[in-house]
Amino acid sequence: MAYREDSDLAFLKDCSSEDLDTLVQILTKDKDGNERLTEELTTSERFKQHNPDHRVYWDTIAAEIQCYGANTFATILRGGEGVLYKEVLINACNKMKVNFNKNASVEIIEMNLLMKILTDSMEKMTPEELQTLVEELDLKTTNFTKQAVVAAIQAGIKVGGFAAYKVAVIVANAVAKAVIGRGLSLAVGAGLTRSMAILAGPIGWAITALWTLLDIAGPAFRITMPCVVQVAFLRAKLKYKG
Repeated sequence: MAYREDSDLAFLKDCSSEDLDTLVQILTKDKDGNERLTEELTTSERFKQHNPDHRVYWDTIAAEIQCYGANTFATILRGGEGVLYKEVLINACNKMKVNFNKNASVEIIEMNLLMKILTDSMEKMTPEELQTLVEELDLKTTNFTKQAVVAAIQAGIKVGGFAAYKVAVIVANAVAKAVIGRGLSLAVGAGLTRSMAILAGPIGWAITALWTLLDIAGPAFRITMPCVVQVAFLRAKLKYKG
């Protein structure tokens, strides 16, 4: 397993070890806390020496993402290198039927993915949960139908980065909870603790339903999709903090 220089993952070196921890857990553990049979991260010498100081080996974490997103045989032919992150992201979007432009920036494609997960989950939300989402995102609407809420979120994202960051927090928290049994730390909640708890259920159900439909996509997708969501959240957080 070797890291390929990747401008879309290089920002991970600027993330804290605490922020990287959920990503590491998704890569290495299942929901029951058992180690994944296909992961190589925990066998690397740098992981053994420095865990849980994940910042020290951020590029090894990035390499694990690249390799999960690649064909195993092709990875061997490349000398242990996987594929670039944008390819991993695009593959995840294709499997999830996300509407996106492959020539767009990674940041925009990631937001399309997050919005697809969020809008799919709205089918499971009650009017009260939709109202909570509207209030937490500070959306300019009094109409709590799915279509009105989606339009308001899209408008909010265009106005400024904070709405995009909030969407990333809510979705990443729910996906992490569904995959590894625990969400993001409350410290990253940006005051969204209530909505993170309320909306984790509907989003988790939507993800579970999706996986049921996409089992033929292979077990790697169950890892790459939540990894991409987590990377999207980390990118949004770093941008918002900046």
